[in-house]
Amino acid sequence: MNMKNISVAVAGASGYVGGEVLRTLLAHPGVEIGSVTAASNAGERLGSLQPHLTPIANRVLDPTDAEHLSGHDVVFLGLPHGASAEVAAMLGDDVLVIDCGADFRLQRSEDWAEFYGGEHAGTWPYGLPELPGQREKLVGARRIAVPGCFPTISTLTAMPAVLADLIEPDITVVAPTGTSGAGKKLATTFLGSEVMGQVSAYGVGGVHRHTPEIEQNLRVAGALDPVVSFTPILAPMARGILATASAPLRDGVEKGDVAEAYTRAYADEPFVHVLPEGTWPQTKSVLGANAVHLQATVDPRARKLVAIGAMDNLAKGTAGGAIQSMNIALGLPEGAGLTSVGIAP
Repeated sequence: MNMKNISVAVAGASGYVGGEVLRTLLAHPGVEIGSVTAASNAGERLGSLQPHLTPIANRVLDPTDAEHLSGHDVVFLGLPHGASAEVAAMLGDDVLVIDCGADFRLQRSEDWAEFYGGEHAGTWPYGLPELPGQREKLVGARRIAVPGCFPTISTLTAMPAVLADLIEPDITVVAPTGTSGAGKKLATTFLGSEVMGQVSAYGVGGVHRHTPEIEQNLRVAGALDPVVSFTPILAPMARGILATASAPLRDGVEKGDVAEAYTRAYADEPFVHVLPEGTWPQTKSVLGANAVHLQATVDPRARKLVAIGAMDNLAKGTAGGAIQSMNIALGLPEGAGLTSVGIAP
């Protein structure tokens, strides 16, 4: 496809995900932004809700319907969970539909029923190119399910150890994250006075919806019946995730084996960076970037792998990963419109 002829629509443009998709698309050399749509905010100026998007601030938000989404080459869906299937059904098979929600991520209908409830809409090609075999599945795809932000960072943080069979498939992930991961919604727990100056755990005890998705990804990477204990933590920041993954080591595994496995796994990946020994990831280094920073070591007393990954939940964790997948699907340079350079301080 000619890079100068890609027409893109964004549904859910008034939310955090839709805004980040648009921000990233504005830097893409081959994209023309068409309709920007919303539900309850239809009829408002985009700039009144996304004032940072100055080049398109005067656009008026259209309703999210077939009339306004049809006729585009690509449609991004930044909609609440459970809303994407109905909208996607309005669009033809020739349109590349990229869902940033959860509707089509899971392979097992029983996982959907347990963690989301209701009828499972189905499974689309999964937009995590770094997962074994996924990049090839995205080539020419016309439907893509963007991973959840926690599954992206958790998978990429633990995966090299799984690929090299260095750990038992009993993995604990603890991940502080910024408030934007919950989207734009009115809730007491996200008021400034509730968030500032403290951290708090939520979704404790294996109930967070991203748990089966992390396990699904580790199965794809070769883990046999992986069990993930996942605890998210709400931190007083707008963006970012810092995930710590730990797991018991196989007999005979040493620190050098871990370093070699992580370096080898991501040697050819443009957006995943294993840091020099002794340097640990930090969220500020990846803000605004389609990048993951990783480091891993061995805790010799506990005989455990300890791996840490940092990522911007809205960039590589959602919008950047979605556009990376779009580029692959359309045969464009994978890094078109994307940067691995963060914003600091």
